[in-house]
Amino acid sequence: MSQHDKPGRKDAHYARLRRDHRDRKRARGETIDPAAPPEGRVHLYGLHTVRAALDNPGRTIHRLLATENALSRLGIADPSALPFPVEIVRPPAIDALTGADAVHQGVLVEADALSPLTLEDLGAARLVVVLDQVTDPHNVGALMRSAVAMAADALITTARHSPAESGVLAKAASGALEHLPLIHVRNLANALGELNNRGFQTIGLDSEGPHPIEQAFDGDRIAIVLGAEGKGLREKTRATVADLARLDMPGAIRSLNVSNAAVLALYLARRHLDATR
Repeated sequence: MSQHDKPGRKDAHYARLRRDHRDRKRARGETIDPAAPPEGRVHLYGLHTVRAALDNPGRTIHRLLATENALSRLGIADPSALPFPVEIVRPPAIDALTGADAVHQGVLVEADALSPLTLEDLGAARLVVVLDQVTDPHNVGALMRSAVAMAADALITTARHSPAESGVLAKAASGALEHLPLIHVRNLANALGELNNRGFQTIGLDSEGPHPIEQAFDGDRIAIVLGAEGKGLREKTRATVADLARLDMPGAIRSLNVSNAAVLALYLARRHLDATR
């Protein structure tokens, strides 16, 4: 093996080429687009996100790219023992897959996207979150993290007008994507009607709601319905939920980011449900 064939030298050479190419594009004010995964797959990155994906028996992983330091932080002592290929790389190799601005912490997996469930899979669920065209993946990811912390049983979104599973969403969720069942529905109004029929009290969060949310709870199955920031719940959604309620804000700012509003509503809903056991 010649000196130029040594893996470290080759990795450094290509990493330097990628870095120089990235710097030239930045100097020209151009966007560095990440490399898209194959159809049906996602690139998941970040230590918490990847660790949760590795621990999820329902997640099919095809390969892992990681720096030596990231492997150590993940607690992977023997990469060859994993049931998929592992590539030891330098950070620029992951930059090329995530985009240069992603905080990937030196690790990425290429995995199959999770298959969404249906309302039939709710079983004995008691607390769910329903999103009415909330499209920002950072907000949805943060909301998922809060939902898992509050032991919500599922997240329900429409198949359209909601963010697809992606590295951005998964990173914002910080591992929650692997713990919170996702349900996609075609028509939100019909889905809310079905939730009502299944014994859920569907509560739409609205700043003009007639009651504070803590006074609205009535029953042992709760669905918290949240609209997009700015426009809020759509008119048909407002007409379909069983109740409208508000979060009372005593301060000068009267509204919250949707993920922050969600965690407050879920905390109050969880307290109610725990008291009705």
